[in-house]
Amino acid sequence: MTLFFCPGSVAVIDREEAPLFFLKWTVVLSQLLFQCWIPLCSFSQAEIHQVEDLPHGGLFLRAASLRDLPRIIIIGVRKGGTRALIEMLSLHSAVAAADNEVHFFDWESHFQKGIPWYLSQMPFALPDQLTVEKTPAYFTSSKVPERIHDMNPGIKLLLILRDPTERVLSDYTQVFYNRLQKHKRYQPIESLLVKDGEINLGYKALNRSLYHLHLQNWLRYFPLESIHVVDGDKLIRDPFPEMKRVERFLNLEPQINASNFYFNKTKGFYCLRDHGRERCLHDSKGRAHPHVAPAILHKLYRFFHEPNRKFFELVGRTFNWN
Repeated sequence: MTLFFCPGSVAVIDREEAPLFFLKWTVVLSQLLFQCWIPLCSFSQAEIHQVEDLPHGGLFLRAASLRDLPRIIIIGVRKGGTRALIEMLSLHSAVAAADNEVHFFDWESHFQKGIPWYLSQMPFALPDQLTVEKTPAYFTSSKVPERIHDMNPGIKLLLILRDPTERVLSDYTQVFYNRLQKHKRYQPIESLLVKDGEINLGYKALNRSLYHLHLQNWLRYFPLESIHVVDGDKLIRDPFPEMKRVERFLNLEPQINASNFYFNKTKGFYCLRDHGRERCLHDSKGRAHPHVAPAILHKLYRFFHEPNRKFFELVGRTFNWN
């Protein structure tokens, strides 16, 4: 019996052995995976969807969908709009999106499980689809860029960013509600933002908004041409133009259109419409930020002025951030 298997390829078995194959197809599939010599193929998993007769008396098994390593990763930033971005990107028929944040490259407990475990977290995709995953913490983790580069130096990276001050407030809001739901104590935002009359540089949420520092680390491993920065503020206000830019960056056939988006007045943000089915982001999205004294907001705006300028220089474009 001769076995071959790669994405878009086949397995050929003798007809008389077919019953045994179908009784133990999972075992045989694992053997097939072992026989593939192309590196990326060796980390593919398949579902069999079609069986055809061959003239010479064998059977032709077509693997119509595969689990592939991602060719697109949304690397961040936390509270930048990553969930909205991956939901909107999944409107495109050539994209297969992972359901959950995988945290493979930033959590040691996951990374130690190896690439086969990472692959098992990916969705099944058709041969002409691109797999995408999103884990917002990747952007601010110092070890992640090298690890992703080792896996695939030609990967496409999407980075969605918002006004850094607004992102800090969103970051706090998420933690605030999480602690509230668990009946845990929380600190007022002013006590976290300011210490001894100055901006508290020890507050992690502030560090996550120092975009230029984190991007510099990514540019040690990837050229700027491999990273597309999505304007998260514009994506919230008018998603269609931003998604067209994402399509062009990923070399996708133009498919997402304005009719895929409609403004939900009750929720206060855009929702999605796909083949007649409508869906919105979770109610946890778009929560009102806590009130912050104008003087503290002014301190934040001044604090981020120089880091923002450095980021604009890095990417060669500006954003409408205060």
